[in-house]
Amino acid sequence: ILLLIRNPKDVATSFYHFTNVMSPLPSYDTWDDFFTAFMTKKMPWGCYFEYLSEWNKYADDENVMTITYEELKENAVLGVKNIAAFFGISVTEKELQSVVERSSFQSMKKNSQKTHGAFGNILFRKGCISDWKNLFSEDQNEKMDKAFEERIGGTKLGTKLKYEVYCKA
Repeated sequence: ILLLIRNPKDVATSFYHFTNVMSPLPSYDTWDDFFTAFMTKKMPWGCYFEYLSEWNKYADDENVMTITYEELKENAVLGVKNIAAFFGISVTEKELQSVVERSSFQSMKKNSQKTHGAFGNILFRKGCISDWKNLFSEDQNEKMDKAFEERIGGTKLGTKLKYEVYCKA
């Protein structure tokens, strides 16, 4: 099992934009309304912290590899090598470069009409790290920091997320 996780502040930011353009999902008049719902477990697919807590139970299983979105953005070549090794797939340098190139956010966004149709415009927005800084108020930032520490901080997945690096203003 390959488990891809992302820092909770960027998850919230991305999901906010996603829900407001996906008509079957509830939309929110303001970021503040969304943030309140996100922090009070009122999301259509549940609470992200509970999701991380459940997966944390399996973090040491040999058949589970956890990788973060941020790791892949930092070093896609190493990420792809590690994923291939985990699944026992040998790749040539040429194949590795091809996978890295084709799986980059820019490439997937560019090809999203072919791969996902009209849904591609919704799925691929920015693909960056730390976009949360454009939405979070100081109070929201503190609330998320507290929730992270109480619910997932100090766990294997919490450590893997490098919260101090990606989620501190």
